[in-house]
Amino acid sequence: MIGALRGTIESISNQTVILMAGGVGYEVTIPNAGVLEPGTTIFLHTYLAVRETALDLYGFTQKTDKDFFELLLSVPKIGPKSALQILSQADANFILECIQTEDPSRLHKLAGIGKKTCENIVTNLKDKVATLTFPTTTGTDTTLSRVQIDAIDALISLGFDPKTARTGVLAHNNTDLSVSGLVAACLK
Repeated sequence: MIGALRGTIESISNQTVILMAGGVGYEVTIPNAGVLEPGTTIFLHTYLAVRETALDLYGFTQKTDKDFFELLLSVPKIGPKSALQILSQADANFILECIQTEDPSRLHKLAGIGKKTCENIVTNLKDKVATLTFPTTTGTDTTLSRVQIDAIDALISLGFDPKTARTGVLAHNNTDLSVSGLVAACLK
């Protein structure tokens, strides 16, 4: 089992990088690999998916993302590619909020994720995440107000990805703003 890799990015193609570690080039699938640059040294927490015809290596810069990836794999009918697609569009905190608030409709706004799959994620992971603690990646409290949640939803419907929408809303933590005021502040 390959649990982690540290190496230099040789090349990037879509969501796959070739990571040179110890003289070996590992092909690793990474969510949002496009933000990485060749020549940079990186540490990845990895998950090795063993299939009958292939060994696929998935890498994550944050341990929280790898843990959530493995949690998503425990949901029936979600494989590594689907779990990676979910994590490419939303961070672990966003998914955790949807599960804790039992709101699959927010997850359904992600591209390529069906309504039934979103409901399965919420129902299957509700009890599992209740006993786990995930550190926030933004360094702020994960509890959002209704205004913040509605503003994130509005930004997503305007075409922003959930990570960017959430980060923008959290950057404007003025509680006096309405939903429209918060969205306007994020758009500036």
